[in-house]
Amino acid sequence: MPPDAQSRGCLILIEDDPVMGGALADRLELEGFDVAWARSGREAEATARRVRPALALCDIRLPDGTGEALMARLRPLIGATPVIFMTAYGDIDLAVRLMREGAADFLVKPFETEDLLRRIAALLPVFAEAGGELGASAAMREVEALLERAARVDSTVLLTGESGVGKEVAARFLHARSPRADRPFVAVNCAAIPEALLEAELFGHEKGAFTGADRRREGFAEAAQDGTLFLDEIGELPSALQSKLLRLLEAREFARLGSAKSIPFRARVVAATNADLSALVSSGRFRRDLLYRLDVIRIAIPPLRARRDDILPLARRFAVECAARFGRAPPLLRPSAEEALLAHDWPGNVRELRNRVERAIALAAGPWLDAADLFPGEPRPMEEVIPSLAAAVAAAERRSILAALEATGGDVTAAAERLGIARSTLFEKIRRLGIRTG
Repeated sequence: MPPDAQSRGCLILIEDDPVMGGALADRLELEGFDVAWARSGREAEATARRVRPALALCDIRLPDGTGEALMARLRPLIGATPVIFMTAYGDIDLAVRLMREGAADFLVKPFETEDLLRRIAALLPVFAEAGGELGASAAMREVEALLERAARVDSTVLLTGESGVGKEVAARFLHARSPRADRPFVAVNCAAIPEALLEAELFGHEKGAFTGADRRREGFAEAAQDGTLFLDEIGELPSALQSKLLRLLEAREFARLGSAKSIPFRARVVAATNADLSALVSSGRFRRDLLYRLDVIRIAIPPLRARRDDILPLARRFAVECAARFGRAPPLLRPSAEEALLAHDWPGNVRELRNRVERAIALAAGPWLDAADLFPGEPRPMEEVIPSLAAAVAAAERRSILAALEATGGDVTAAAERLGIARSTLFEKIRRLGIRTG
């Protein structure tokens, strides 16, 4: 792997052909993976005992057996780690059967390396560059573009959106792309700190400034140095502190409690709110002049229900992240889980999605997550949610194909006949829809 590349995790490549194996290993390492190249099933087992891979890429015909037999031996070692099989055209029926037994995907040789990379990105979106860091939807790609442009200037930014949409994630994204990226990012939740302590926490205090102040302490504004000071839930800032924050922004200086000495303020301020600040101004609960100072560049982050194309990629990303934290392989989502995720209205937005995935993984008994894992204890009430036409068509196609494969015992030719489509068309739909059952 190049010395300046960031590792995307370990990938086991199981391929006995020295030319193809070498070419794939080189390209995957360039993409940032730590590649463990095994030239036989025996080598693959030995590797799997040493490391837990993020993904396995396996030839279906090996010098010491079949990929099918190898996968059965590897499962106790790699858990639900996704497996992509590489197969010749004559073994397509076997590859389809392997997907029904838990394989994640298959590729027919010869294939384009870019196609392989797209398949990997779909299975491991936490490692993927495509679709954007904040989301795959057009709405979030536009948010990213606005944040990228805002990062180049030093103006104050106001992030708006419902609770849980990811405003702090957006603020960190902006900071990481700004000239201040190597300086501190200091986050302050204005609603989480008691009002009596908030001024001292924000501006710091001298020894003896109040009862219990037994030493001098720097505040968040000072700790931010030349970096970014992120003020979350800015609408909850008490009135007395609003005037002091206004002075901080206008004079670019502050003083610790108990001191008359001014300290220069050099950080950039990014604020966030889920409240309507204009309404708070009208009711007298927020200073109009402070709003003007904060609202230089406003970026609205849409709720998750308004960007449903982000739901499944985010769910898979959180599954990878949570599983890694628990020391497990990431589980795969059954079609029932995907449909339930797409149908839910997400009142808690991305935060709710992350929490549901984390809880499901923590309690999961096997390598798959279904709807009951993500939404336990429900019959859930029917919700007035209209999925996108593309999502509805994909869900209907998936159900029909699974039913046809079930009815024909996995015979792809017979299933294609029942569905009234060409065999090659069915193969493509199986790949595109990521059909897999346990």
